[in-house]
Amino acid sequence: MVDYEKEVEAATSSVLSTTASSDRDENYDFYRQNRGLEYTPEEAKKTLRKIDRRLIPLFVLVFADAHIAQYLDKNSINFASVYGLKQGTQLKGQDYSWLSSIFYFGYLIAQWPAGLAFQKLPVGKFLGSTTIVWGGLLMTTPACHNFAGIAINRFLLGLVEAVVNPGFVLMMSMWYTTREQPLRLESYYCTNGIATMFGGLIGYAVGHISTGLPRWMYVFLIFGAFSVVIGIFALWLLPDLPSTAKFLSERERVIAVDRVAINRQGVKSHKFKWYQVWQAARDPKTWLLFIMAVGAQVPNSALTSFTSIIVGTFGFDTLGTQYLQIPGGAVNFLTLLIGGWIATKYADRFHSRSACMIVANLTCILGSGLLVGLPDSNKWGRLVALWLCYFQGLGFSMSLTIVSSNIAGYTKKQVTGALLFTGYCVGNIIGPQTFKDSEAPGYHSAYIAMLAGYAVKTTAIVALYLYMYFENKRRDRAALESQESEGDGVENGMLDQTEIDNKAFRYVL
Repeated sequence: MVDYEKEVEAATSSVLSTTASSDRDENYDFYRQNRGLEYTPEEAKKTLRKIDRRLIPLFVLVFADAHIAQYLDKNSINFASVYGLKQGTQLKGQDYSWLSSIFYFGYLIAQWPAGLAFQKLPVGKFLGSTTIVWGGLLMTTPACHNFAGIAINRFLLGLVEAVVNPGFVLMMSMWYTTREQPLRLESYYCTNGIATMFGGLIGYAVGHISTGLPRWMYVFLIFGAFSVVIGIFALWLLPDLPSTAKFLSERERVIAVDRVAINRQGVKSHKFKWYQVWQAARDPKTWLLFIMAVGAQVPNSALTSFTSIIVGTFGFDTLGTQYLQIPGGAVNFLTLLIGGWIATKYADRFHSRSACMIVANLTCILGSGLLVGLPDSNKWGRLVALWLCYFQGLGFSMSLTIVSSNIAGYTKKQVTGALLFTGYCVGNIIGPQTFKDSEAPGYHSAYIAMLAGYAVKTTAIVALYLYMYFENKRRDRAALESQESEGDGVENGMLDQTEIDNKAFRYVL
């Protein structure tokens, strides 16, 4: 039986008397009213399977839209660049690099309002609506005929995309236990690799269009239409909260909330709490995650907006630049799935999340180092080196589980996630500028920046791991003296305490 309720009950009454109802988790009353329910492990597994069947396909589809549209927001630029986009929109000099950066200015500006919107609005409906808007904006790109027009279009696309990735990180913590999160997150994040593979094939097909509109316009129309369709499905089917999910029975909703209560993070709170903002600003984890994101995303432009151009500089023809990206997408897909499985299967054995992140980033350091060091004549060696850099997706996506699993207090989680994605934007703004038009086709500065970014990211990961490891040890020693209980930690989580205030909280490594 799943039964720690009696232990929790003893710790509850004194806390509730000093905690206003508006300060508690949105699901707290539902959780407390139904806490006496006993259920078997089989019932819990059945509820989890039902949640998986509803959420994971939607996550995959929306994120495939976020990466056969929102990943291909960048790659549509990438693919279109070899099919006449520069000529069609009269881009000159660094204009193309600025299109990649301008997108992230929009993403950066929207990050904080998006976080507040997630706190105040229904999460599922908000994600579905923004996906529809995204697709509509993408389909308007062919109407742009100069740099100013397409720059505005890219800025607006950045505003809208700022919702998707942070929203999914929040939903992971709302629906899944910390142990379940890595594999589920990677199961949709691996569509990055699928998008690269199929995007390359679509790009190859677009390369054979010889009639009608200019070839670069078809890229945006195809991906934009796909986004609108997926957004409609998401708006219809994506649930907002476990306690109100219509696809679950009343008993299954209780089980769904009770399952994630053990995370000691609660589910969702509508109230914005300034003390949690200041706590996030003083927390070393926040800034290590920020540095990690910057380091990860400086090289990201090489694997998104500039991939076709880079492969072309190795000496391959236009269509070859498309199908030679497929192995890179396969590397991305496999490393994400395998990494997610390892982090879940061996969660209790060797600090598997941190280990996966470190191994992935060391592989990226090797790949970028080869790009810096190999001669231009070794085109296949340089191509393989570029494929090795696709391990970077595992390192960054696994860092998202640090937010979903190791940051508690809904406002603090929002703020920490917003700062992480601010770093994500900063890195993606800087990255395209390292591709200097004056250095074409060598782009030596860009390859050095990639190597530096991966080195900074790896250093931040190791520092974050050591901080959480030693903090867990300190809390274990303190717990022996204070005789804290598991029930205390769960109750405090449902009262929307942060992981720093909740002394029963332990970091997942």
